[in-house]
Amino acid sequence: MFGKRAPRALASGIALGIVLGLTGAASATECGTDKKIDIAEMNWATAAALAHIHAHILGDGYGCNTEVVQGDTVPTSASMFARAKPAIAPELWTSSIEDKLKAAVADGKVFVAGDTFLGGGLEAWFIPQYVKDEHPELVTADDVIAHPEIFPSPDDPSKGRLYGCIPGWACEIANASLFKAYDMENKGWELFSPGSGGNLAASIARAYTRHKPIFYYYWGPTTILGKYPAYQVELPPVDLKGYECNTNPECKDPPVKTAWPSSPIKVVAADWLKTDAPAVADYLGGITMERGDISKLIAWGDDNKADAEATAIHFLKEQKDIWGKWVPADVADKVSAAVANM
Repeated sequence: MFGKRAPRALASGIALGIVLGLTGAASATECGTDKKIDIAEMNWATAAALAHIHAHILGDGYGCNTEVVQGDTVPTSASMFARAKPAIAPELWTSSIEDKLKAAVADGKVFVAGDTFLGGGLEAWFIPQYVKDEHPELVTADDVIAHPEIFPSPDDPSKGRLYGCIPGWACEIANASLFKAYDMENKGWELFSPGSGGNLAASIARAYTRHKPIFYYYWGPTTILGKYPAYQVELPPVDLKGYECNTNPECKDPPVKTAWPSSPIKVVAADWLKTDAPAVADYLGGITMERGDISKLIAWGDDNKADAEATAIHFLKEQKDIWGKWVPADVADKVSAAVANM
């Protein structure tokens, strides 16, 4: 649907170039290429919404021939690093592929346009904001851990419950290490495994719906953090060496108290865009979002049972104050006109 505008845009660009004596040079608000620009739609809510948002802006605003394609971190990055396809990954979590990314950049396959979210990805321990309001003394992890009676386990009310991470994920090991570092078992706590992401989300939603206390691990940006106001419990400053040990089951050192380091999340794109579509490359360098804004957006999508495309349209209609800053005024006007009746 986005690509139908590309031939007109290209023709207009050529005509304008002839008039100005700049044949073949696209203006700052033209795509600059008739090549298909495929955009990776990863299989989680934020990345899926972003793929459709950028497809609309580049297609309707710049006249690019865009296509949203299915992706995931490992296969998408492998394809981009080898063949520069797809052309854009709007939300690539790069901590597990850092060396391969550096090599692909050095080989001229891709470039890192910028950060997807300000501050990168977030991992932390949380309590509901209403619990924080009722107990303002709960500031640090030590404060919360000193009061297991505020967060009783449904199975054994004499113990507090910390809802941990999903089995098999690295954060499961990190939570278990922090649980040990804080000696929580001897302080009257249990570390509860939710079994799945759906179960963890359901447990949090149920507590909020009933206005009950809950102490839980979560990550963002996510629907949960966008939907349920939470207080991020203060942990000690990041200790990278300690964190590496905390997440390595083979590490023999005792676990340490440390916050989670921010996860790097990047906008990565095929290097050919810099020469063939410089306006697109420039655009990609300025699309960093606040984590809270994207969390609220996908929370809206969840509440309204909207798919990624519908969520993107809602964002483009209702949040021009955010995305309008990414583009020139004429591009913003074209996008607004295109989505007005969708």
